[in-house]
Amino acid sequence: MSLKLSLTEKLTLSVAAIVLAVGLILFNANLPLFERYVQEDGVAEWLTVAGLLLGSLVCFKRLVTLFRKKSGWFLFVTLGLGLFLFFAAGEEISWGQRIFGLKTPEYFQQHNAQHETNLHNLVMGGVKLNKLIFSVILVAMLAIFLVVVPVLDQKMPAVRKLLDRSAVPVPQPYQVVGFLVVFGITSLIHHGKSAELLECCGALLFFLIVRYPRNNEIFTGS
Repeated sequence: MSLKLSLTEKLTLSVAAIVLAVGLILFNANLPLFERYVQEDGVAEWLTVAGLLLGSLVCFKRLVTLFRKKSGWFLFVTLGLGLFLFFAAGEEISWGQRIFGLKTPEYFQQHNAQHETNLHNLVMGGVKLNKLIFSVILVAMLAIFLVVVPVLDQKMPAVRKLLDRSAVPVPQPYQVVGFLVVFGITSLIHHGKSAELLECCGALLFFLIVRYPRNNEIFTGS
């Protein structure tokens, strides 16, 4: 069976592939240029923000379109996912602090590892939240979402019904494979900033999951 993708899917996958390929090439050929490529306010970071914001916009549009057509729980989950993605985008750029040249509040100067106005770089009790969230919690949640959820959705009708009622976008196989490829290639880049490429491509792929899930029919309003 041939895989039929929309133009948006093809473009998004192409951008993610190019970002990943350029990162891998630069890491092996020109390390200083690679470090510029993945620096804050660079290409990778802004594409990460774009992916997150696009995903949030999809959720907010659905909230308006499906209002009065879906259950309160369905709308609540959709709103929650939209707000989460918007929050993640804001955190990624420190809520515009560097863009507008805003001064870091004293609390964040003392407790933020990068002295920026964001939560994910806070250090609490000697533990960096970024490391805890992205190295442990987020990876575990992604593993469940990308592997367990699609399997249960396909094999267990009761679970599928629950996921559909809860507005959970179920990943398509190509999206799962895309994440595995991204994880595999970024693991070959032994540099602390390889996480920037992982975040960038992950955000773009997550946008595709939100916009083009396997159970897309639940978001049509029918």
